[in-house]
Amino acid sequence: MTKGTVILVLGPSGRTIADDIAGVLDGAEVHGPAGRIETADVLFDELGPHLAVLFSAGRPVVGVCAAAILIRLLAPHLTDKRGEPPVVAIAEDGSAAVPLLGGHNGGNLLAKTIARKLGIAPAITTAGDVRFGVALDSPPEGWTLANRADAKPVMAALLAGKPATIDTDLTWLDEAPIQRAEDAAIRLTATTRRESGSAEHLVYYPRRLVVGVGSDRGCPPEEAVRLAMDTFDAANLAPEAVAAVVSIDRKADEPAVHAVAEALGVEARFLSTDDIASVADRIPNPSAVVMREVGVPGVAEGAALFAAGDGGRLVAEKRKSSRATCAIAEATQLIEPSAIGQARGRISVVGIGPGTTDWRSPEATRLLTAATDWVGYGLYLDLAEDLAADKVQHRFPLGAEEDRVRFALKLAGRGKDVALLCSGDAGIYAMAALVFEVLEEAVGLVDAEQRVEVVIAPGISAVQAAAARAGAPIGHDFCLISLSDLMTPWSVIERRIEAAAEGDFVTAFYNPRSERRRNQLDRAMAILSRSRPASTPVIVASNLGRAEEALQVVTLQDFDADTVDMLSLVLVGSSETRAYEAGDGRTRVYTPRGYGEKRRAAE
Repeated sequence: MTKGTVILVLGPSGRTIADDIAGVLDGAEVHGPAGRIETADVLFDELGPHLAVLFSAGRPVVGVCAAAILIRLLAPHLTDKRGEPPVVAIAEDGSAAVPLLGGHNGGNLLAKTIARKLGIAPAITTAGDVRFGVALDSPPEGWTLANRADAKPVMAALLAGKPATIDTDLTWLDEAPIQRAEDAAIRLTATTRRESGSAEHLVYYPRRLVVGVGSDRGCPPEEAVRLAMDTFDAANLAPEAVAAVVSIDRKADEPAVHAVAEALGVEARFLSTDDIASVADRIPNPSAVVMREVGVPGVAEGAALFAAGDGGRLVAEKRKSSRATCAIAEATQLIEPSAIGQARGRISVVGIGPGTTDWRSPEATRLLTAATDWVGYGLYLDLAEDLAADKVQHRFPLGAEEDRVRFALKLAGRGKDVALLCSGDAGIYAMAALVFEVLEEAVGLVDAEQRVEVVIAPGISAVQAAAARAGAPIGHDFCLISLSDLMTPWSVIERRIEAAAEGDFVTAFYNPRSERRRNQLDRAMAILSRSRPASTPVIVASNLGRAEEALQVVTLQDFDADTVDMLSLVLVGSSETRAYEAGDGRTRVYTPRGYGEKRRAAE
């Protein structure tokens, strides 16, 4: 019924009800607290943060718990009721189903569906739903009410028994027990033309329009947006009736096309040359120049006509600016954007931090939640398992980095939203640089793969996490050096270590040891030892943010490379780095920036 619904169960007593509900909700998942229930589609640590992530992602939520729990936790996140997802509370004994939020965004319908399963009456309080079974200010998917502010007086008049004239296109009102009369003062109409409506006239826009856009490479986005809006004005069409913006696939990475889609609040979809060529004989304003350039006689009109489907027609023929074209077609029925061509794919290179979800950024959480597919080393995917329930996971072994990147690009080239997961920060010894390298060289990539959107989401790096655990050792200048010689010759790495020693940088060594590389770390430490005191603090951190986390602070003279493995990071202080034992017995390490000297000079 409701795709993507999350059923929250807080303990064993609500599990039976949760499973019953899941059986009638298509694609529903059961989420529960780790330690309180043994199994669930997703186990989480804390309810508050988990619920906030679901709500911000627009996921419908059914809580098998007291309504007050959901109300208290979600209150800080409430903004615009028109955009909030459904939230329904279900009593643990199945005796009540209460839509708390998003009633007019599917919450009432969700509560009714669950109530039917439980054999109870839903606790719906909105007047229109109670009397008519519908809410006039919340039309179904694919429809927009032009004058929402007028819905209240119209609903009041209908509740008082006044009749209405209702367009036959508004089939979702067919079963509503509203009195009807052909000459009624109250009117409910459907149109793709601009109408203002009134306190006696509700205007509903069906999403049956599709906007075709063509442009020169590098067309200013504002020019394309202005042209599109001028086209709507000239034809007296309603932008709210638009289902999608369409263009030819070679424009998938054209900012002007995406700017038009963003301005209209809809998806941009892209068609093949063959798609547009199939309606070439219906294009009223063909262009020989366009035909030579892209193989079809017109992009804007052709794309709009194809997307409108059988029976569709142009309602605004091609208009031109200096570098863009625009046309609008109308379909005979509601348009489902996902059925048109292909979206521009996206690859998000996401830094998830060293381990704990506490170190994962809101941006990373948002991108991981939005993605359809996850690609990465299996351990990294496991570190984000709290968000993984509905994701298609593509697991790779350690290494094979380029294989991962190319596979992710292949998926994104098919229009998918792909997350490429990296531990720590995506741009520090991780996958971000390789993504751009593969894209720039473009060897073996098809056109769609070269045009995908790339988003880089930074994460807390291992060096930041290690430094925070130890104190503030990177409070002054520092550098990062990888000791892996798989890609970089040891002679180059050695020169960089010598430069770090000469510059007296705090130095973090990534990839310090592996089964194959056993002596590079000793050689690196020997180079630093020549220019630093034997008492210089050295931090060895491993499995940061995980249950197996370990951190030790030793001196340069006492450092033992055998305590280091491939999951470790070694952080060596500069000659200025200090370590002291705090009152709680912990060793704290920091590198001063010179504030003491500044303070003493002022005295």
